[in-house]
Amino acid sequence: MANVKMTFINLPVKDLNESIAFYTELGFKFNPDFTDENATCMIINDTTFAMLLVEPFFKQFLPSTEIADYKTTTSVINALSFETRDEVDELYEKAINAGAKKGYLMDEQGMYSKSFHDINGHILELFHMDMNSK
Repeated sequence: MANVKMTFINLPVKDLNESIAFYTELGFKFNPDFTDENATCMIINDTTFAMLLVEPFFKQFLPSTEIADYKTTTSVINALSFETRDEVDELYEKAINAGAKKGYLMDEQGMYSKSFHDINGHILELFHMDMNSK
C-alpha cells in the first residue's frame, strides 16, 4: 500500500471570497499561509485539505482539458465521514442554510448520508457508517 501522508483535494471556484464565506459558515478553517487572491487551503482535518482555486488559476494545471461545468457534469463526489448521524445532520443543515442545494439522501444497511451541491456546484457527501448494523 502507498504511504500517503496527506490528501489535497483541488476544487475550482468562481469567487474565492464567497467560497471562503460559505465554508466558514459550515465551520471550516483556512490556512493563511496558503491563501492569496488565487487560492486558499481549507482544513478538513489534520491530514486532509481542500484547495479552493479560482478558475483561471485552476486552469493553469489543465493545459489540455477544460474545467467541468458542475451544474451539468459530475466528475467526483467528495465524501466526508462522521462519527454520528447527528454530526451529518448538523453540517448538512448548515450547508443548506448557507446556500447549498440539496442532493441525495440515503439511510439503509447502516449507511446514513446526505449530500449537497456547494455554491460552486461541487458535491459533498456527508456520511456515517454504522458498522454494527451490517
